Amino acid sequence: MKIEVNGDAQNVLARNVEDALRELGWQGARVATALNGEFLPKAARATTDLSDGDRLEVLAPMQGG
Repeated sequence: MKIEVNGDAQNVLARNVEDALRELGWQGARVATALNGEFLPKAARATTDLSDGDRLEVLAPMQGG
């Protein structure tokens, strides 16, 4: 299915957000997620299904200053 991840079109096989993060290389990473503009808690990722055209935002904390 085709989704948008951080503004870039991606084709994924995953059917839910948790599997998409794993497929896209964020497995085990501490990240915040939003789906279609709404914050998505970590506990809801495995049960939140993706649909063609969804917009997924993945934010990771950065160190520095």
